[in-house]
Amino acid sequence: MASSGSRSQRADWQRNHERLLAAARPLVARDGARVSFEEVAREAGVGSATLHRHFSSRRVLLDEVFREAVERLRRRGDELAGGDPGTGLLAWLEELTVTAVETRGLTASLEGDADGGPSSADGCHGVVREATVNLVDAALAAGAVRPGTSPDDLLALVTAISLANEGDPAAARRLLRLACDGVRP
Repeated sequence: MASSGSRSQRADWQRNHERLLAAARPLVARDGARVSFEEVAREAGVGSATLHRHFSSRRVLLDEVFREAVERLRRRGDELAGGDPGTGLLAWLEELTVTAVETRGLTASLEGDADGGPSSADGCHGVVREATVNLVDAALAAGAVRPGTSPDDLLALVTAISLANEGDPAAARRLLRLACDGVRP
């Protein structure tokens, strides 16, 4: 049986975690992936050591801040995988691009080496890459995209378009559609 002291520690840990996320969300919205760890800790009213106990890296913090958007993308990728492979892939790329353009800092988080190392499979990049691989594989098998089309190339394309058009989803959609014309067989 857990002692009341350990329950209190877990409650404190959870409370600090929620305070850190609440402080991080508006700072990430303002500063994107370059958010200052020190400012997040200061806004949450905790020390930087507490922040680092909860979030070992910027990538871990961003993955948690962006979890809701990434979960929505994961579900959408699953839905699209059940339909026409070519249409599903193009719809996925467009929805991914628009989400990245409208969510400041998400694009940088989706980059595989944004934090100097690989992201976990459960992190933003891992979730998005897995859905992209599944959709590209299905589209390749159906002949809906050019042979040799790679998930990583398409993710690089989405990243470039998103970074160039942050805050302008209409321009991002237009550029993505132009680029996808070159992916069709």
